[in-house]
Amino acid sequence: MPLLLPLLLMQANVDAAGIASPYASQLPKEIVEKKMEEERKRRAEQAAQAAGPAIPESNTGCMLAVESDPAGSAEIARKAMAEAQGRARVRAGLCLGAALSQLDRWGEARTAFVQARDAADLEDHPSRARLGAMAGSAALADGKPGDALSLLAPAAADARQTEDKELLASIALDRARALVALSQPDEAGNALAEARAADPANAQAWLLSATLSRRQNKLIEAQTQIEQAATLAPQDPEVGLEAGVIAVLAGRNEAARRSWNSVVATSPDSLQAATARGYLTQLGSDAKAPPAKAR
Repeated sequence: MPLLLPLLLMQANVDAAGIASPYASQLPKEIVEKKMEEERKRRAEQAAQAAGPAIPESNTGCMLAVESDPAGSAEIARKAMAEAQGRARVRAGLCLGAALSQLDRWGEARTAFVQARDAADLEDHPSRARLGAMAGSAALADGKPGDALSLLAPAAADARQTEDKELLASIALDRARALVALSQPDEAGNALAEARAADPANAQAWLLSATLSRRQNKLIEAQTQIEQAATLAPQDPEVGLEAGVIAVLAGRNEAARRSWNSVVATSPDSLQAATARGYLTQLGSDAKAPPAKAR
């Protein structure tokens, strides 16, 4: 195993913000970006539901059009923001931030989410929590983890008021990402523990915990955590990749082969499968990967 082990130990990971990260075992950047984009969309949908129809009827199509026409949606939202007063700014700011996120204009998106959050009533903890979380996520994507932490702290406080465990866990995961980017792995571990406690069924929390433990050479903890992630998300190819990395670092090559072959078998056309095939080649696997599905 002369090539694989140095690769696993030394290759840097990059998240969607371009920040060195211990998460997701050497996953291509596209995989990490996709995961974070899915989370941003989920938060936007939840925030839109919480905000309600707070902008003029003529502009309510903005959120629906964000994905297909982000530039047009941003223009609609800017006009709404210029005219809106009070709570009407909540939904307009949400739409503007979501559109700017699609355009990768993270600094502007963060400002829009903050403006939307600040327009919400102080007692409207659901809106303030979700919008604050989105602002923090935008700051992370903009490569500003310190600013992200400043935004995520009040978002977490609002989430605790709502007793929204899923949202609280999501915010804790972003806090962990920010802390890792700031070279504070122990604090990141505490944030991940908070995420697991808030939402024990969150497979991503267990996966990221396993990866961080593995990076800290805590292989026994990493194994326990990746097993829990696999129980919650047995078909998730990211879990299979990480399980194989942990296994090979622990000297369990056959277990690593099984994990990586399972990724190829269940998601043959995915980027994760391509990564798994590379790992298997370096490990000297005798197993033949199934052919990719016809497109």
